[in-house]
Amino acid sequence: MTSQGECELPSRAKEEQADANAPSKSALKKADKERQKAEKAAKRQELERAQKEQAEANDTAKHLYGSMPLPSDDLPAQKFTELAELYDAKEDQEVTVDARIHNARVQSAKLAFLVLREEAHTVQAVIAEGDSNKISRQMVKWCGGINSESIVRVTGVVKQPKEPVTSTSISNFELHVESMYTISEAAQVLPVQVKDCMRAPPMSEEESNDEPEIDSQGLPVVSLNARLNNRVLDGRTAANQAIFQLQGGISNLFMEYMNQNRFTWINSSRLAGAATEGGSGVFEIKYFDTKAYLTQSPQFFKQMAIAMDMKRVCEIGPVFRAENSNTHRHLTEFTGLDFEMVIRNDYHEVLSFGENLMLYIIRNLQERAEYKRLTNVVDQVFPGAGDFRLPSKDSAVRLTFAEAVKLLNDAGIEAGEFDDLSTSQEKALGRIMREKHSTDFYTIDKFPSAVRPFYTMPDASNPKLSNSYDFFMRGQEIMSGAQRIHDYNQLCQRMKANDPPLDPLSEGFRHYTDAFKYGCAPHGGGGLGLNRILQFYLGLPDIRFATMFPRDPGRLAP
Repeated sequence: MTSQGECELPSRAKEEQADANAPSKSALKKADKERQKAEKAAKRQELERAQKEQAEANDTAKHLYGSMPLPSDDLPAQKFTELAELYDAKEDQEVTVDARIHNARVQSAKLAFLVLREEAHTVQAVIAEGDSNKISRQMVKWCGGINSESIVRVTGVVKQPKEPVTSTSISNFELHVESMYTISEAAQVLPVQVKDCMRAPPMSEEESNDEPEIDSQGLPVVSLNARLNNRVLDGRTAANQAIFQLQGGISNLFMEYMNQNRFTWINSSRLAGAATEGGSGVFEIKYFDTKAYLTQSPQFFKQMAIAMDMKRVCEIGPVFRAENSNTHRHLTEFTGLDFEMVIRNDYHEVLSFGENLMLYIIRNLQERAEYKRLTNVVDQVFPGAGDFRLPSKDSAVRLTFAEAVKLLNDAGIEAGEFDDLSTSQEKALGRIMREKHSTDFYTIDKFPSAVRPFYTMPDASNPKLSNSYDFFMRGQEIMSGAQRIHDYNQLCQRMKANDPPLDPLSEGFRHYTDAFKYGCAPHGGGGLGLNRILQFYLGLPDIRFATMFPRDPGRLAP
């Protein structure tokens, strides 16, 4: 039988175990502090909520700002004004604009200043408490806190400031805000600031990395790589807006001239079943169960169109070159302005046409008011953009290849009679031509046959030379052209004599050579590089500045 003492032992053990599990005094004290802290936080949040609700209830302008509702047929139609129209606005004119917040500055609880930006145009916006529209302090605070680069819709009254606003392009007027709504809010933190991209980039042709640089004033210098990696933001600067509008202007002027001269527009394929034009420098791609290649140019298609009895053809389109060239003027994809035409008497008809085409484009870039304005915008970031020289006479300066070689040799720069010009020789010749002839555009005729493609017509009097030519701007090539061989037998002979030999009956060439077997008129043409024309007209240090989304051996994005 168990004794009474033995029965009590387990009970005392349980009591001791319970006491051990009970919270300590320090733990209880800590928990009490946490509870009090939580209660205070809850009371503070409740007070802030109540104050916010009270402020909103007292906000006389709450209907004048906030997020823009989505477009709807139920909303009344509005009349909008472009910022570009405000240069000629009238005092007290009420306008509604859609623009980006370039920057914002809260002067006080009652006053804020914003700079609104649309394309290359900027205007100061003023938000002041009270005013005729009963703007509240809450609205002033909200407007001053909108993230830079956000898109807003602003209605306001045009006013003349006491002094011109020197920090905006529209200096004689400012906008007194009546209402402001966000259409699209930008992120608070941006990888690069648009205002930093507005300053001149590094002018060196080589960049080692993307690390931020600081200029003499302690301001960030955005490298070319950083700009291209953030092209959407970089593209918003006034200079870039102007550059790409000028690029469109060059295309428009090309189209104008072609239409005036009764050219037929064609759209040739960029896919080929074989590597043509010598077989080098082409991109190979998978095409279902076989291989295909991106064309180096529309050259063959233009000539075949001439064989179709289209006497004058032209097109604008992409050109692909699989060349591992990492220079300031080379891309693996660029835009070509191509033309081809029948020759009546002499191939110089084509050369003269091409020269007059370029004179038409350049002179109109220099003389039309809008293009002059855009060039001046670029010149503020890239000094020298507006100093492109043309001869005073109506015709271009033309040299033979032999004359170009002599100019170089006379200047102490060695050049061979039948060797192609190197980049350094081309640049040197450009300097000579500017000094001697006061021109940045000129052409060189009669290149050696050995440095031209197989389809180039040889000079009848000297087979070592060819009926071919190049165009130059600021000492750098922008176009290569020639009279083409139109006789089937002569073309086949040239192809077989090529190094390496080419088979005119192969699948890659058969359709092309057949066009001449069926009879084809004498013809010639050329291919201009749109990106290079833009680069060298403006004197940009790198072709990537003249290309919205450049592709080179090291870049496939964005």
